[in-house]
Amino acid sequence: QVQPVESGGGSEQAGGSLRLSCAASGITCDCVGWFRQAIGKAREGVGVMYKDNNRIWVADSVKGRFTLSHDNAKNTVDLQMNSLKLEDTGMYYCACGADSCSTRDWYAYLYRGQGTHVTVFS
Repeated sequence: QVQPVESGGGSEQAGGSLRLSCAASGITCDCVGWFRQAIGKAREGVGVMYKDNNRIWVADSVKGRFTLSHDNAKNTVDLQMNSLKLEDTGMYYCACGADSCSTRDWYAYLYRGQGTHVTVFS
């Protein structure tokens, strides 16, 4: 099954940083979205990078702390997470969209990853 693969999750102290990567080998993506889901909460969009114009959308809840970038050498879309907070804990997923992209709808994406876990501790 073709799907993007997330990496870089782990545990980090509050205030620290983590960098997640999304690799979508063999898939052509019009956009790459990052989503997250905490226990007991709905999955939410964190950020989206659009291929056409490299436009980036970031959720208000992480604006100023998280950013997306494309690593040309690794051909990944990375989620840089700074100033981590306890509430950033959860599973982080990336998804690759073909003709359909969304800041909210996980199922709008054609290819969806299995996720990587992030734990932020005090």
